[in-house]
Amino acid sequence: MTASTNAPKLDRYWMPFTANRQFKATPRLLAGAEGMYYTSDDGRRILDGTAGLWCVNAGHGRREIADAVGQQLRELDYAPSFQMGHPIAFRFAEELGDIAPGGLDRVFFTNSGSESVDTALKIALAYQKAIGQPGRTRLIGRERGYHGVGFGGISVGGLVNNRRTFGPLLPGTDHLRHTHDPAKNAFTKGLPQHGAELADDLERLVALHGADTIAAVIVEPVAGSTGVLLPPVGYLERLREIATRHGILLIFDEVITGFGRLGTPFATEYFRVKPDIVTTAKGLTNGAIPMGAVFASREVHDALVQGPEGMIELFHGYTYSGHPAACAAGLATLEIYRREGLLTRAASLAAHWEEAVHGLKSLPNVIDIRTIGLVAGVELAPREGAPGKRGYDVFVDCFNHGLGVRVTGDIMALSPPLIVEPAQIDAMVNMLGESIARVA
Repeated sequence: MTASTNAPKLDRYWMPFTANRQFKATPRLLAGAEGMYYTSDDGRRILDGTAGLWCVNAGHGRREIADAVGQQLRELDYAPSFQMGHPIAFRFAEELGDIAPGGLDRVFFTNSGSESVDTALKIALAYQKAIGQPGRTRLIGRERGYHGVGFGGISVGGLVNNRRTFGPLLPGTDHLRHTHDPAKNAFTKGLPQHGAELADDLERLVALHGADTIAAVIVEPVAGSTGVLLPPVGYLERLREIATRHGILLIFDEVITGFGRLGTPFATEYFRVKPDIVTTAKGLTNGAIPMGAVFASREVHDALVQGPEGMIELFHGYTYSGHPAACAAGLATLEIYRREGLLTRAASLAAHWEEAVHGLKSLPNVIDIRTIGLVAGVELAPREGAPGKRGYDVFVDCFNHGLGVRVTGDIMALSPPLIVEPAQIDAMVNMLGESIARVA
């Protein structure tokens, strides 16, 4: 495929999370992918520094996944999950339960991270009602949190543009402060030492609203989309203790951190903190087919699955919940993860990753670097009167020189496929550094 002979028309596709007019003036089109690389429409190789969009953990073009999906589509292309079922969904749920975070082995299938979050919030509300606490309807999120684009996720989320554009949002939500404190924690290696006390914001909200009004609190263990914000030492443990003491469910949004990103299957194992519900998507199927999954504890599940046998216990679901082809992709992905040890491989690369990325510290305009597992955020000083412009220019320069990165404002995020080799880590860090220097 070449831009000159087969370039598509761009006007009819309304692109998501994109400045459409800016993009269509100078488009960046990806035409193929294999392993660690994309191929652009003009034939250039682009080193994938972001695992697609945090999701292609096993690398691109895995034939095992394609073959499993093709076989499933020929055998059973679609089957409803309302009052009916098909074997592969139950088999996938069983295998997911074997690696479930913290024993949260009751699995509800969705189609995306956004749907997983809205599902988890509904489960939390239904749980509180089922145990005789119907007044617990308040949902607590966190500033700078990203929980997808459903109205529930936006309401508990803390990204300003989402909230301002689509209000009014769900009533009865509130927010903890975010944990980013560059004055005390800039260029920290490992978890930040300062800020565990920010978890006490939940105590403040309990005092303000009353514990008997709060159903759940949802946080990302590592806040990804806002620019890789790490939890301070002791923060998540403190949040867990406060939530437990007040009968509040704790939800971890692991859409990004799930399936090996930190060097453990899930972040709940990395931080040794067990939530009540975990949301996932992205790496669940290696990005091959849209799918998400919500993991719930048996306590939460069993509180709802009771009453008359003919009653629908959770009046919720999606047409494509447990889609056969998505389940086939997920089972093939799990097999790759198991065979190649990808759910824990990041742990063996984390030290090399940390040293390589922190090597960018002396470059112009770099004001903070944050790493954990195989995730990094490199924060740049914004240009006066033009926040985000420097970051966008680095993003474009990286692409033009063969590296794919993620940009959030003036923060460059890296999260490569878990198959990355040390030499490729060095290459992508060097390429990012060269782009930062050129843009400066």
